[in-house]
Amino acid sequence: MRRTFLTLTLSSLLYVASAQSAEVNVQVLQDKLEHPWSLAFLPDDRGMLITLRGGELRHWQQGKGLSAPISGVPKVWANGQGGLLDVALAPDFAQSRRVWLSFAEAGDDGKAGTAVGYGTLSDDNQTLKNFTVVFRQMPKLSTGNHFGGRLVFDGKGHLYIGLGENNQRSTAQDLDKLQGKVVRLTEEGKVPDDNPWLNKSGVRPEIWSYGIRNPQGMAMNPWSETLWLNEHGPRGGDEINIPQAGKNYGWPLATHGINYSGLPIPEAKGKTAPGTEPPLYVWEKSPALSGMAFYDAKTFPQWQHKLFIGALKDESVIVMQVDGDKVMEEARILGDRKQRIRDVRVGPDGYLYVLTDESDGELLKVSPKN
Repeated sequence: MRRTFLTLTLSSLLYVASAQSAEVNVQVLQDKLEHPWSLAFLPDDRGMLITLRGGELRHWQQGKGLSAPISGVPKVWANGQGGLLDVALAPDFAQSRRVWLSFAEAGDDGKAGTAVGYGTLSDDNQTLKNFTVVFRQMPKLSTGNHFGGRLVFDGKGHLYIGLGENNQRSTAQDLDKLQGKVVRLTEEGKVPDDNPWLNKSGVRPEIWSYGIRNPQGMAMNPWSETLWLNEHGPRGGDEINIPQAGKNYGWPLATHGINYSGLPIPEAKGKTAPGTEPPLYVWEKSPALSGMAFYDAKTFPQWQHKLFIGALKDESVIVMQVDGDKVMEEARILGDRKQRIRDVRVGPDGYLYVLTDESDGELLKVSPKN
């Protein structure tokens, strides 16, 4: 795959600044959501499931509003960045009613790690039955940071999970640990027989790629059918990557960022390092990236071939133009609302749906004005 390394130039920064006021229509569908993290659309116009980081899964439907908490959700470790994270419907949800969740799970020593499992959603959408954990990030090292947790099905029988390095930098390079990795499972939670390190001594067979810091957005590119991922750098150096089998994406050996103290990352060899993949795109100044969604609907032709990425620190949605494996920041929307953006999804109706990460978080429905 041809890789193109891009950074924001002064001219592109000026263009983005002029486009900050890109006009959109915004409808607030729901407020009073306490730190919502993710959403998944139910089929047949039956609304959506929304996770709240504190540990609740809710059902929202137009005209009916927000449900009481759905029962049967696993107990989560709701500390720091941890809690109930992503939600995804199984590809065969219409038959199985299977709902997948990722969440922070406590260990025995007060630390936590990311766990993933599934349950069966009742027909009345009020209960998640027989929840089963099929994956646990090991060892459990997080004291509240860098869980990752995004879940993506590829339509070819696989589930990808993005995992943060729990703020333990060196673990992202350790193949005997599940920190700082993208892992690949089957739709039943098993290890596929074509994973790159299957049956290799001292290597976790679930691993697909490694050298990841803190992935916060992940989605399948509908035109190339490849997995794309964004991740937080430290102080600077947020990235977009295309994680491929067996490849090393550099952290902490290669980074465009520095420590929050202002000092260099101790392990870093520079912006590049031998044997590692350069990012597809990098922000020298971190927007604090979050959920991401490719636009492949017919509803708004002007949004075709756009990639939408939430920004927590920059309180906006970044709009990027996609051309093959090249991306370029084009505009930002919702910046006037001054809200941290946690998740961005394209709905079955072709509208953009956005969750704001606030104690009084909102579900927004967004469309272009012209």
